[in-house]
Amino acid sequence: MSVVGFDFGNESCIVAVARQRGIDVVLNDESKRETPAIVCFGDKQRFIGTAGAASSMMNPKNSISQFKRLIGRKFSDPELQRDLKSLPFLVTEGKDGYPLIHVQYLGEARKFTPTQVFGMMLSNLKEIAEKNLTTAVVDCCIGIPAYFTDLQRRAVLDAATIVGLHPLQLIHEMTATALAYGIYKTDLPENDQLNVAFVDVGHASMQVCIAGFKKGQLKVLAHSYDRSLGGKDFDEVLFHHFATKFKEEYKIDVAQNTRACIRLRAACEKMKKMLSANSEAPLNIECLMDEKDVRGFMKRDEFEQLSLPILERVRGPLEKALAEAGLTIENVHMVEVVGSGSRVPAVNKILTEFFKKEPRRTMNASECVAKGCALECAILSPTFKVREFQINESLPFSISLTWKGTGPDAQDNAPENQQSSLVFPKGNPMPSMKALTFYRSGTFSIDVNYGDVSELQTPAKISTYTIGPFQTANSERTKVKVKVRLNIHGIVSLESAMLLEEKEVEVPITKEAAGENTKPNEAPIEVATPPAPNDASANVQDAKVSTASGAENGVPENGDKPLQTNTDTKAPKKKVKKTSISVSEVVYGAMVSLDVQKAIEKEFEMALQDRVMEETKDKKNAVEAYVYDMRNKLNDKYQEFVIASEREDFTAKLQEVEDWLYDEGEDEAKGVYIAKLEELKKQGYPIEGRYKEYMERGSIIEQFIYCINSYREAAKSKDPKFDHIDISEKQKVINECVEAEKWFTEKQQQQNSLPKYANPVLLSAEIRKKAEIVDRFCKPIMTKPRPTKPTTSTGSGAPSPQDDEQQHPRGDDNANSNENTGDRSSQAASASTEPMETDKSENAGAA
Repeated sequence: MSVVGFDFGNESCIVAVARQRGIDVVLNDESKRETPAIVCFGDKQRFIGTAGAASSMMNPKNSISQFKRLIGRKFSDPELQRDLKSLPFLVTEGKDGYPLIHVQYLGEARKFTPTQVFGMMLSNLKEIAEKNLTTAVVDCCIGIPAYFTDLQRRAVLDAATIVGLHPLQLIHEMTATALAYGIYKTDLPENDQLNVAFVDVGHASMQVCIAGFKKGQLKVLAHSYDRSLGGKDFDEVLFHHFATKFKEEYKIDVAQNTRACIRLRAACEKMKKMLSANSEAPLNIECLMDEKDVRGFMKRDEFEQLSLPILERVRGPLEKALAEAGLTIENVHMVEVVGSGSRVPAVNKILTEFFKKEPRRTMNASECVAKGCALECAILSPTFKVREFQINESLPFSISLTWKGTGPDAQDNAPENQQSSLVFPKGNPMPSMKALTFYRSGTFSIDVNYGDVSELQTPAKISTYTIGPFQTANSERTKVKVKVRLNIHGIVSLESAMLLEEKEVEVPITKEAAGENTKPNEAPIEVATPPAPNDASANVQDAKVSTASGAENGVPENGDKPLQTNTDTKAPKKKVKKTSISVSEVVYGAMVSLDVQKAIEKEFEMALQDRVMEETKDKKNAVEAYVYDMRNKLNDKYQEFVIASEREDFTAKLQEVEDWLYDEGEDEAKGVYIAKLEELKKQGYPIEGRYKEYMERGSIIEQFIYCINSYREAAKSKDPKFDHIDISEKQKVINECVEAEKWFTEKQQQQNSLPKYANPVLLSAEIRKKAEIVDRFCKPIMTKPRPTKPTTSTGSGAPSPQDDEQQHPRGDDNANSNENTGDRSSQAASASTEPMETDKSENAGAA
């Protein structure tokens, strides 16, 4: 079972796997630890990851990047619209109000959702992990930002499902960082909590997490973020500065040329990195646009002045995280900085001034999230034993439920008739479950909403659940218990609904049973409390939120107790009938199961097309490699094994195929390349065969000669260990060796008379076969075990097994061999003569 963690970044991705010795970051096809998050669509196939990055400059409009910013967001989202301005590919609004990505694929216009493209990148990361682990990868953990909404989390799960992955958990990136930090710490306090602030300034966003550590425990105290404050925003500052400068100085408008924009952004990113380590940096781009070379220069002070509006926003998430954690700056004991954008000196200066302590960089800024994801996957996996470490995660946003009241004037959907309850407040533990009790007589609906959408910038309504249909006795309002689950991924769903109908039955009460309590299963399922004061508008008769999280308190009410009496009588008693009610779900903006299945089929078709094209390229490369290799060998090692005319004909054929490869054969089907390679091999195989036979024949002849000489010498030997072998049997061995030697001598004479370019008459395979025949014939004879010798009896006591054997004449050994075979088998094996030492001949026979 694989244990894999995926850090899916905005610009690049990292794959980490758990092994017995720890967590490793695995390398991609180019032996790099980071894989670009790019999917490029071509005329024949897709290019994903490193291959996509190589193709993006030549095919920018079909190279999709930064799709993590697109997934699960409305097309009308202001942040999304701002991001789209810097993207070279076309994105439009779909029928459901969510973005659609337009590309040219397989020679036709195609549209994909960000979820599908996200899944394509996941498939590449999955392939990297599988190549490294040499096993199938299914279970994994995927890192996501804390600001991901419920819909975005569902979209990531759908993308994983499309490519055959099963995420055990969508873990917050900062929680994964905290886990990778704390699980290896051996000096964590047992009582006093160690508070650490983790600050991640990534490529596109800034996240802050304050976590409290104790021995074997991690508790997330606060999450805060700025979704559009990252390294790319600093790049954009430089980009717009130089684009304006070049427009004035060189009279070129970079914004009008997609490829020029990509090159200038890449140069600005390089300059930003240089300014992080130097006080000034140059910018030089050859032939940027209209065949003009451009030059620029920037000092760090000037760069920081241009970036001042961005730097002023850094303090916001810091202050918010500190406030939500309920800590003062003095209570934050350490500050850990990760993320590529955190290398900007001005950012470090702000962090130092805010926390009044120098930020630390003890973790790998790029790989800590992936390692934390792999650790969490190992913790959740049954196949790995990990040091006990408890993770107390918290919900980064609040969730409330809304429903329609049941009063006589509550038939419309007016806001005053809507009632709500805050079920999962911000900071609620994950996972968690809560139970609500409603009084209803028929089908009703519940809406799941965000408690506060000001930070999330997303529609308030998440989903709607319809509970029913069901009917109650006499159409009276009856208890309906609803369970709402906040799962390990941070996704809220209504898990089940149960109709609870109470019926009174007559139960005889005796003196013995008079003082007994009501049995648990005869009591109501739960006694719920009214909503909290801030939900005072909720009708207590309509819905009650259970005070238990993830559990139900079965406490009987006083009115439910049976009456006590001293005489035998019958008293009414309440019984609860439980009936499960169907629940239907509508998640706004999410893929339905049918759409997911269609996406799975499309992904399979595209993956198959990619595989066919890769195999086609491999076959084409094989033809090309054979042409170059054979042409070189014909003038080198194969020169003596081919006549001049044959070499000239074959060389001409190779040249013809080479010309075809770069002309008509540039783009052919896999079968064409296979046939072309077979055609060449058919002509080159005899030459290769003659060379191979010549090179192998010498060593095989040595083994053959050693084999027959060994057996012949053993048969003629006067060594006592062969005395038990009959002379006629030895003669058979000698005759077999003489016959084999005669065959070999004749063949060798014929072979020596032939030139090297002639087809050989003495083949290595024939020599091996002859050696095997000699070995099979001679070995049983020459390794025949010596018969067991009888022993004489000594002493006058009870006869020993040896004495008993002595009583039989020597000539009866054969007659009694069947009786003694079982008892003497091991003795005979040890007493027999040692086998002839013919290891070399045996190897020759086996060869």
